[in-house]
Amino acid sequence: MRPLLGVSRAIDWVNGAVSRLAVWAVLLACVVSAGNAAIRYLLSYSSNAWLEVQWYLFTVIVMLGSGFTLLRNEHVRVDLIYGNLPLRARLWVDVFGLILFLGPAMALLAWMTWPFFLDSWIRHESSSNAGGLLRWPVKLILPIGFALIFLQGISELIKRIAALIGTGIGEVELVADYVRPEQ
Repeated sequence: MRPLLGVSRAIDWVNGAVSRLAVWAVLLACVVSAGNAAIRYLLSYSSNAWLEVQWYLFTVIVMLGSGFTLLRNEHVRVDLIYGNLPLRARLWVDVFGLILFLGPAMALLAWMTWPFFLDSWIRHESSSNAGGLLRWPVKLILPIGFALIFLQGISELIKRIAALIGTGIGEVELVADYVRPEQ
């Protein structure tokens, strides 16, 4: 189990490092949005490129931050029963959910978005808007993001199985606590 826990630590580190890009993209998106609005209202000037930069940054935020969200166990879940289960039962629910749903879905989405990016890159696709940007960079973020979520799912699966069999879990951080959202 120790080699697998080492793989889990490496995946956690990668998603932690990549998530820092997502955090900086939030700040940059705010600056671009505020700057774009100020220029539009103060100087009566608008640029499609700056509008597109905003949604490119949103793509970076969501796709590169999702793996870290899974690592921190802060993803959205349906909480009809899960929150009332004991830890061991929650770990089993997570194991089955990771194997049956998250893993196949993320693998399929990564596989399906790769040709979407590749076609855009080969054709040097750019926005049809005047002054628009190249499309392939934002389309590349999709398979990368889905692959990172898939990898984080593998990491979480390894940690949960280690916790269930009781070996080496002290070597990695398992975030399995569940806090019901306040409304």
